[in-house]
Parts: sequence; C-alpha cells; structure tokens
Amino acid sequence: MNAITWWNSLYIDAAVARLEAGGLGISREIKARLSPLLFEHINFHGSYPFHRPQLEEGRLRDLRDPNAVEDEPEE
Repeated sequence: MNAITWWNSLYIDAAVARLEAGGLGISREIKARLSPLLFEHINFHGSYPFHRPQLEEGRLRDLRDPNAVEDEPEE
C-alpha cells in the first residue's frame, strides 16, 4: 500500500503542476483535500496487476487525457 500511495502522490503532483502550467489556479483549500488514497483503483484486499511501460530513467509516463475514450480493460 505504501508503494501505491507514493505512486499516486507522484501523479497527483504531476497533474496539479500541469493544470497550473496551463493557467488553472488550484487553491490551497483544494490542494489540502487531495489524497492519494481516495481512488477506486486501490484495492486493500487483493492483488494489483502492474504493467510497466518502457521509459527513460527517472521519467514518469504521460498523464492520460481526461477527454480520451478509454479502451476496455483486458481480463
């Protein structure tokens, strides 16, 4: 769970930075309520499939476009 919390924290920070760079101001009140634990993909009682993309050392994968149509997950 620590690894997932850390990973979510990295991407929340990246998403906030992208929004702010695009001119959207994020208030301190909103930032104070962001949590890496409040996401439906965290499963406290199961296993997690990890698909690691090939990236340059130290680089995060690109944030997804919230307007893009998502593919159905493979089972």
